[in-house]
Amino acid sequence: MKKVEDIRIKNDETAKSLVKKLGTTGFQASRIQEAAELIEEMRRENATVFLTFTANMMASGLRGILTQMVEEGLVDAVVTTGGSVDHDIIKSYMPYLLGSFSEDDVRLHRKGVNRIGDILVPNGRYILLERKMGRIFEDMHKKTAVFTPSELNDYVGSLLPKSSFLSACHRKGIPVFSPGLIDSAVGMHLYFYRQDHKDFIMDPAGDLQGLADIVFDAEKTGGIILGGGISKHHLIGANLMRGGLDYAVYVTTAEEYDGSLSGAQPREAKSWGKIREKGRTVTVHGDATLILPLIKAHLL
Repeated sequence: MKKVEDIRIKNDETAKSLVKKLGTTGFQASRIQEAAELIEEMRRENATVFLTFTANMMASGLRGILTQMVEEGLVDAVVTTGGSVDHDIIKSYMPYLLGSFSEDDVRLHRKGVNRIGDILVPNGRYILLERKMGRIFEDMHKKTAVFTPSELNDYVGSLLPKSSFLSACHRKGIPVFSPGLIDSAVGMHLYFYRQDHKDFIMDPAGDLQGLADIVFDAEKTGGIILGGGISKHHLIGANLMRGGLDYAVYVTTAEEYDGSLSGAQPREAKSWGKIREKGRTVTVHGDATLILPLIKAHLL
């Protein structure tokens, strides 16, 4: 067994040395080092690595780290929500604003400002998104009538500035699967567009073939799973077809005691065969805006 060591921070402390010290601190600090080391093991073992996350993370400054992970080849495929697509498009052209969790929400509504935790999104951002998506759907419709969410995400990425997440995925050839894309502002604008273009059809089931191909072709698979919901389950559910993930790192604030998928621990996924019985796993209980920067800094 390792000894619990008292942390002392040096003037020349590096992120990597700090994370190493966290490993002998105990509690969730030690899980951070274990998570970073398990991700390193995924890459050493040439596992196909999936990154999953929820839309609130794209709304935050984590968008930069998520983009950097793609640019640096740390992941091979992405599963995320439709809201992530909304936020990436909007933030490519207009910033979000930092407020507080104690804002007067009725006052914000009257001013036309939406709140995501302590992040504020004025309605003007969504007016911009409406204009962008109208043109994107028109241009895409000239090329095809039936498309999958990942094909839409790739097309959008080909049009966005290079600083965007979807642009990085497009340039690196990383597919972005969004099984719940219709549950987003982009999905709503697709509904509006289809009022006059009934032949323009999104086929979410069509993406299952592409996801299955990646899963079945992989010798080993690993997941960096930030948060829960549909992003988490779409990945672990797909890996059930091959006997489960070989590696999984969970970063979550959800608890398992209500039986939710978001709070479910890796050991529960093993009961379903979504993670292999001998699969290597680490769960870090904490806010991804704190945890992921530390893990990414260690990986540098």
